[in-house]
Amino acid sequence: MTHRHLKNKPLVEAQAEIQWALQEQPQGIKTDPYYKMALGRFYERVMSDYPEHETLPAAKFPETMVYHTAQHLFRVGHGKWPAIQIGPGILSIHERDEYQWIDFARRAEDALRKLFNAYPKGAELRIEVLRLHYIDAVNVDLSRENALQFLKDKFKTTVELPHTLFLDGHVSARPKSFSWQAEFEEDQPRGTITIRFSTGQRNSLPALLWETIVESTGKDLPALPESYGPWLTEAHTLTEDWFFKFIDGDLEKEFAGE
Repeated sequence: MTHRHLKNKPLVEAQAEIQWALQEQPQGIKTDPYYKMALGRFYERVMSDYPEHETLPAAKFPETMVYHTAQHLFRVGHGKWPAIQIGPGILSIHERDEYQWIDFARRAEDALRKLFNAYPKGAELRIEVLRLHYIDAVNVDLSRENALQFLKDKFKTTVELPHTLFLDGHVSARPKSFSWQAEFEEDQPRGTITIRFSTGQRNSLPALLWETIVESTGKDLPALPESYGPWLTEAHTLTEDWFFKFIDGDLEKEFAGE
């Protein structure tokens, strides 16, 4: 599969997320008894590549209140990306403007491998979720354009309401905000792919955001950590295919700088 290089990439952020099982306690509390020890050991293993540490707001709360929520962020430099986030039961890798797939995949594989090495009982680390998540955006003046019509014209995706809703003229047919999502089963990799469109902002300007998320859980997970690389490759192949099929036409030309 060959695609053109995009000079004006619409990427807002690429994320690779890993979640692992926590111990169930009374009253629905979940804990990771090895988290604090693993956190220090993990940072020792990644600090040469991600020397800048930031404490995130969730670190102010007890771990039992913010499980599967990142508490610490490690950057390649001050205010720079890529970055790694970690919290009780969760590890994620993030990239923005400088995103290149080969480097991003390498960093994600390296982070998971170092998590297993840092975890005091790595053999007991039971991964529950693998997720590859892309957020893209295109600026559109929603005070002038109808988001639903823009979606139809540019993304070949139709979301319609009965036109009779707006016949009396009391309600504008142009939505003030918009959010739509659908999830589909897929088998390479095994799991689901979700597409989500919504209105929002990019660079402080109105925009239409679209997210593409591939996720595997439970019996759909591959053997880890050894099969994480192949899983990432399959997930990326699928998201890239959907991305270029959605933008085929005017948007691809715009992003390519034509």
